[in-house]
Amino acid sequence: MITRIDVQAAEARISGRIRRTPLIEADPAAFAPAGAEPARRMWLKLEQTQHTGSFKARGAFNRLLSAADEGPLPRAGVVAASGGNAGLAVAYAAARLGVPAEVYVPETAPQIKVDRLRALGAAVVQVGDRYAEAAEAAVDRSTETGALFCHPYDQPEICAGQGTLGLELLEQAGGQIDAVLLAVGGGGLMAGVAAAVEGHAAVVGAEPETAPTLHEALRAGTPVDVPVSGVAADSLGASRVGGIALAVAARTGVRDVLVPDSAIIAARKLLWDEYRLVVEHGTAAAVAALRTGAYRPAPAARIAVVLCGANTDPSDLAAP
Repeated sequence: MITRIDVQAAEARISGRIRRTPLIEADPAAFAPAGAEPARRMWLKLEQTQHTGSFKARGAFNRLLSAADEGPLPRAGVVAASGGNAGLAVAYAAARLGVPAEVYVPETAPQIKVDRLRALGAAVVQVGDRYAEAAEAAVDRSTETGALFCHPYDQPEICAGQGTLGLELLEQAGGQIDAVLLAVGGGGLMAGVAAAVEGHAAVVGAEPETAPTLHEALRAGTPVDVPVSGVAADSLGASRVGGIALAVAARTGVRDVLVPDSAIIAARKLLWDEYRLVVEHGTAAAVAALRTGAYRPAPAARIAVVLCGANTDPSDLAAP
């Protein structure tokens, strides 16, 4: 469990290490379903411009610097399991802090992601055909060497670091936000932001219908495994939501909504066509929640949509 106090501590800890990403005002009518009354005001938080292309750098820095507060980081460095945004963020943070990083990925990981990790200075170890096998190997390696293990989303320091986005957002908008809409995979971002804005704004989590980790966990009252597929599986591919995320969601009243792949694809294209913003399919799930009406803000509401990642192939965006 984390609170706003944890997020504030993370903000002080990682200050100067991460980018303060832009907040731009958008036309609410362009994002509302046909015939629906739009929100009063709307902003887009451009977190896809963060180091390594996603919000994950915030949590990675907080995890490493929090451990460093307790004493020197292990000579063995840090270990993570992720061929995606989390792995890139850990590799980046470790390089900036001068410690070695090992990132475990499945043997099926795309070569472009492996190459990016190596370019950031990480040693890449490919194990098994599934993420779960790579994650198990990473934990074993951490136990064997004493390296600091960085979970992609279910560690207090990781979640608190991601939550600094929420504090930044409130400050940029002068506190004039009623709801924050964001995509949910493992739930680290949602947990951090919900803790950060607790008492100030509501949080709505958007998930693909093909990866309903938060939805099923809220229904069951505990994290449960769900099958994951669809266009956003590369970035929202966790098979279960984190325990920290579920606890924060239950405490703060996070609302979850589901959106189909077709709406995610259309929302991603809308962001490119209207704003020339390149985002991952997973990121576009938040916009899809507005476009489909899965989430309908009150007409007087002031809402912010977090665009959380840009590690995608943009070649299909220019297609008619």
